Amino acid sequence: MTQNPEVEERIRGFVLKQFPRARKNGLQPGDKWLQNGLIDSLGILDLVHFLEEEFSIQASDEELTPENFESLSAVVAFAEMKVSSLSTEELPANERPLAK
Repeated sequence: MTQNPEVEERIRGFVLKQFPRARKNGLQPGDKWLQNGLIDSLGILDLVHFLEEEFSIQASDEELTPENFESLSAVVAFAEMKVSSLSTEELPANERPLAK
């Protein structure tokens, strides 16, 4: 899936503003945040709150996995997936894309 640069920049901006270590060390798309100590588990909760407010999405408890929040690339993919599914759910059933 090709990532939306606007979504990535909004998330990147939040992370750089919110987390001093990310500002100090830089933020590459594949950096493992928890492993590298850029963001801790409470920081992930702040990030989830940001995503929910910024993109009008809801993250379920089952979606709060390390795979979805381990890096900038993972968070962008998660946010895009949630926004895409939200858009699809709002369409009338006869206008929804067919499942593959």
